[in-house]
Amino acid sequence: MAAGVRRGGTRFGQQTVNLDLQRELSVGFLSSLSLALGGEYRNENYRIVAGELQSYAAGPFAVSNGAAAGSQGFPGFSPTTAVDTSRDSFAGYAELDAKVSDAFNVVAAGRYEHYSDFGDTVNGKLAARFAPVQWAAVRGSISTGFRAPSLAQQFFSSFATQNIGGTLVEIGTFRVDDPVARALGSRQLEAEKSLNIGGGLTLSPIRGLTLTADYYNIKIDDRVILSENLQGAAVVAVLRAAGIRDITSARFFINGIDTRTQGVEVVGTYRVPDLGIGSVTLTAGYNYNQTDITDRSTLSAIPGVTLFGRQESLRLTEGQPRSKVNVGLDWSQGIFGVTARTNRFGNTLSPGGAAITDVELEPKWLTDLELRATPGQFELAIGANNLFDVYPTRNPILGATAINNYFIPYSSFSPFGFNGRYLYARAGVKF
Repeated sequence: MAAGVRRGGTRFGQQTVNLDLQRELSVGFLSSLSLALGGEYRNENYRIVAGELQSYAAGPFAVSNGAAAGSQGFPGFSPTTAVDTSRDSFAGYAELDAKVSDAFNVVAAGRYEHYSDFGDTVNGKLAARFAPVQWAAVRGSISTGFRAPSLAQQFFSSFATQNIGGTLVEIGTFRVDDPVARALGSRQLEAEKSLNIGGGLTLSPIRGLTLTADYYNIKIDDRVILSENLQGAAVVAVLRAAGIRDITSARFFINGIDTRTQGVEVVGTYRVPDLGIGSVTLTAGYNYNQTDITDRSTLSAIPGVTLFGRQESLRLTEGQPRSKVNVGLDWSQGIFGVTARTNRFGNTLSPGGAAITDVELEPKWLTDLELRATPGQFELAIGANNLFDVYPTRNPILGATAINNYFIPYSSFSPFGFNGRYLYARAGVKF
């Protein structure tokens, strides 16, 4: 591509106006009652701007030499993909926070929202907290959620030209209302809907010690995903039956899967009694969670084609650690202070593709340390993130093919990256 040729791009803008009101109400049989009301107006705009002609057009050697059209790597956006669309939404909510007694508190909330492109939705939440004794409390909540597909998910499209059997064929990502996507069975995107259930326990058995334990269960229906690149004889046959002969593969956004995420989290904080060595706070936490795909969509036009393949499924369910442990210490005495933290990231799977094997990333401990001083109005600090220069499990090297497949030594699925130790110094002044 010639220097200076612009490929176009995407633009997103949003304007939001909020109003929140709160008032305490007097109700005889309640210790206290708080009423909150609010509203919101939001306007969103999404644009795809076409690039210069040279970024997407087929050049003079496209046919004779089989060269792809447009700039290499990522062809520019053509005028056929350009879009300028907006939507509005109006929302209103109400929340009641009632303290029934010193031991029992209840919160109920509801939210109504209207989207210019999706219509209406109503969601609610109910939560309660019960503290039978001063040092212990239980809590629980249940709520519903709603997320309208973004404008980008509805209107993004991009195309590339490839040489297939000596013929230049245009493939790419299509809008859900594009004739290509419609022929393959795409549908108007629906909103994602969720059901959230949680419960927990708080304990303060001794002075300075606080323990919390929580369970959460999040069910999401109709999650919006980008389909696999749909191709093959069945896809071509469907497209040709619809009169589309210049496309042999396509992908688009679809409400493709339902998921459930559940887990537990335990956190402890202990403020050490004054022993003449300064202020010391110890923290520790453990989290375990698991995400499962509970249902998958199919396309009636090509029921045997996989919409959300093995690799992408594993990215969602195994591409982040199921467990995490963190331990921390904060110490301060006069103008001096120290913060030390160490975190253990559990197993993670880096899913492979057709020619790449899966890689299991082993658990790793990472430690951060900061030393600081605050003389007068100044603050000086030195520190290290990943103090011991820990790296994730290396990708395997099994010969020239594997080297090409793994062009970097570490997987991008590492939960802490692969940049090693980071040292820093910081200085500040307070006025």
